[in-house]
Amino acid sequence: MDRQSFLQVLTRHRQRNMSGPMTLDPYSGPWTRTQALHLLRRTTFGFAPDQVPPFVQAGMNGAVDQILDISGPIPAPPVNVYSTPAVPDPDCAYGQTWVNAPFNVALPPEYFQARTDTLKAWWAGLMLQGDLNIQEKMTLFWHNHFAVEADTVQIAQAMYFYLKKLRENCLGNFKGLTKTMTLDLAMLFYLNGYLNGKAQPDENYSRELQELFTVGKGPGSQYTEDDVKAAARVLTGHRINPFTSPLSYFFDFTQHDTGNKTFSSFYGNTTITGKIGPAGANEVDDLLDMIFDTNEVALFICRKIYQFFVYYEITPEIEANIIAPLAEVFRNNNYEIKPVMETLLKSEHFYDELSMGCVIKSPLDFVFGLTRQFKSEFPDPTPDPLPLYLTWGVLAGGAASAGQNLLDPPLVAGWPAWYQAPLFHRVWINSDTMASRLILINALTGAGYNLNGVLLKLDPIPFAQALPDPSDPNILIDDTIDQLFGLPVSQATKDYYKTFLVQGLGDAYWTAQWFAYIGNPNDPVAKNAVQTRLNAMLREMMVQAEYHLS
Repeated sequence: MDRQSFLQVLTRHRQRNMSGPMTLDPYSGPWTRTQALHLLRRTTFGFAPDQVPPFVQAGMNGAVDQILDISGPIPAPPVNVYSTPAVPDPDCAYGQTWVNAPFNVALPPEYFQARTDTLKAWWAGLMLQGDLNIQEKMTLFWHNHFAVEADTVQIAQAMYFYLKKLRENCLGNFKGLTKTMTLDLAMLFYLNGYLNGKAQPDENYSRELQELFTVGKGPGSQYTEDDVKAAARVLTGHRINPFTSPLSYFFDFTQHDTGNKTFSSFYGNTTITGKIGPAGANEVDDLLDMIFDTNEVALFICRKIYQFFVYYEITPEIEANIIAPLAEVFRNNNYEIKPVMETLLKSEHFYDELSMGCVIKSPLDFVFGLTRQFKSEFPDPTPDPLPLYLTWGVLAGGAASAGQNLLDPPLVAGWPAWYQAPLFHRVWINSDTMASRLILINALTGAGYNLNGVLLKLDPIPFAQALPDPSDPNILIDDTIDQLFGLPVSQATKDYYKTFLVQGLGDAYWTAQWFAYIGNPNDPVAKNAVQTRLNAMLREMMVQAEYHLS
């Protein structure tokens, strides 16, 4: 699979993707594996074959309700797996969480990075082993929206609580989430909010609050440079207290600009009355009330949701028939996120066949989906959590090598694939990132990774066993393609894949090999024969362009 042929496959589908149901009316068509697989591909980080039938049986409404149910238990926080007896962490014992540890400048320098690395591995673990719902995908959406770079913040405790807030509020109220992010410690540090004072207002967060986080840069967004300056004055005085465990926010009213702040006609010439003392902190609410009173906030966020979960291209028809009514749902529900997602995921437009298999998987979707599809086994953390974190970390590192470093988007605007016209998601594919994907496929379907005695590799046999009839090579290939690919393939392509199973000896050859294994699964010869052929077929499928489309 080279880049040119890959993009040709994508372009062929894009040419078909220029029309279809342009309505948010509830989907009323057939509900089969095809629709259920599409829903799961767009809202989760992968699923095994035996996890699909319950979503088919639930029907469209039931399946979407399951996807939007994020009521599971709060996961335990990340722990120290990095310190050694020779160089202990002075504030956190091995195996214990570091998230409430004090900010300690005497911490061994390498442990600042080690804590961030364990946080990345921990979130990767939630994506790899969490419940089959939208929570982690939705959290990634908001992380890409309210982007913060861990390498810049360098304080893992702040990054943990930033991520925790995104997870807990991922389907909650967007206006509330915006305020939460405005006062978040990682965000205050990342965009210089903690330096914003009345003598020299810092415009960094004020600019991004409007340009990237709320009203955007669309044709209807007409805020001015003076609005940026005025909002910066509103946001003066918000600070980080490094002397608490964990770090905390406080408002320093001595650094707050108490003067009145007047905004442009885009904001209705609103004047935010300056407040003195602790009441100055309440000006944030006045600012957000003013911003969210515009129509542009709902339109801007709905466009981003559409580009993340459906397709990158927003035509005038989609703007009028999908984005505008979806934004109305958003406003009518006081900026609650869940009704917007429910409306979109239950719509005719979402299940249009032309909306399927038309986007390139992000590196996280590719790596974690690959692993979850095969129900990879992970080490038991009870005796020692280190092997589990190493496993998570290797897979997160695979995604980073392919272009998506978890918790470290390249810019405050997030990853270019979701905003950079005209390439959008095509930026995921280049000679380097394709090579990284192929290396991971070959490793996981081959010798695997040996991590301190723990072997990480894909076992294709449980995957095949979860399919209806793995003994028949034709049915096995049809079901595997259905599970792995977002697009149909020709019969000639299917016949090619079958050669890896039958090796020119006819269908009965594979059937005999399969039943020989089933009859004696502890026979290493029978097991190796089945594993070798399945791995060869799956490896060939996973290097094709169709596998990298969702």
